[in-house]
Amino acid sequence: MLEKQNVRRVFIILSSSSLPYAEKCIDSLFTNSLESLNVFLITDDTEDKEKIIASVEKINNPNNHQWQVYDVLEADERAEIKFKQYSNLLIFRKGHPCWRKLTDPLLFSETGEEMIILDPDLYFPNRFKFEQTPKDKLHLMWQPPSCLRPPETVLAAFNAPVKLAHHVDIGVAQIREPIDLEWFDWLIGKLGGKEIPRLMHVEAIVWSAFAMKMGGGYLNPKHWKCWYRSHWKRVLIKTGMSGTKMLSMENLNSVKCFHACGMSKWWVKEAVEQKLLQKEKLVTTTLPTIPFTEFTLKRYKLEQNIKDFLWKIGYYSLINPD
Repeated sequence: MLEKQNVRRVFIILSSSSLPYAEKCIDSLFTNSLESLNVFLITDDTEDKEKIIASVEKINNPNNHQWQVYDVLEADERAEIKFKQYSNLLIFRKGHPCWRKLTDPLLFSETGEEMIILDPDLYFPNRFKFEQTPKDKLHLMWQPPSCLRPPETVLAAFNAPVKLAHHVDIGVAQIREPIDLEWFDWLIGKLGGKEIPRLMHVEAIVWSAFAMKMGGGYLNPKHWKCWYRSHWKRVLIKTGMSGTKMLSMENLNSVKCFHACGMSKWWVKEAVEQKLLQKEKLVTTTLPTIPFTEFTLKRYKLEQNIKDFLWKIGYYSLINPD
């Protein structure tokens, strides 16, 4: 039975171009959440807003979860007030659209309110409950590799100096207001301010810095699973295995949330239509979080050297899908 006494506050930053997989994310979220949700969908322009509203209105919502859509202009008005003293934050949220995952949930939240921030390329295969959002710490997902880039921005963080967390996957973040906006603004300045390269991966650098500053931990990967394009998966894709077949090989029986990141998000629609991802089991236990692992400069340089070597010998050109 749906729990209504504690409405969970969920944020998804998306554009209408993400709807092929975002629809499946929202559909599975509405269907499988055992808690009442209030979902804030934040998009780009008015046209995007209209398309997303039309899409979500067609999605089955058997438990009558609350939802609303805001465009970037509505968020801009709030940002001019909340970030008035923080010029770097005002500039930052005008950069890559993914960066607004870090800023815009703050614009719709008051002190003490939780923010469960979701990527639109998630899928919820089982009946589940979110983990409790900590009072003053951060929860993130875990993944094997490092997705922190570009190198100049990573090195700018180390030179600040700022500690960074390793294995950060940004499919899900759980956090509460208030956030230290002064430190956040300082961090963006140290990373380059308006000169930060406009790449989506910068978001992961900022989250990893927040992780080491605030503490908290990784959501347990047994319940919160990130798709990883491992070397053997690269080989299978290269030899012609379909994306849907690839997804069907994932063990989702005890998974609350599956992050279909990278190329795999474009396989979700067909996989769901073929009923390859739906498990419909009851997964309500809470597994302990795993403490954040620091990503040291020494470790970063070692991993970069290995990647550079593999590029030089032609490994990636051989193994990567065309």
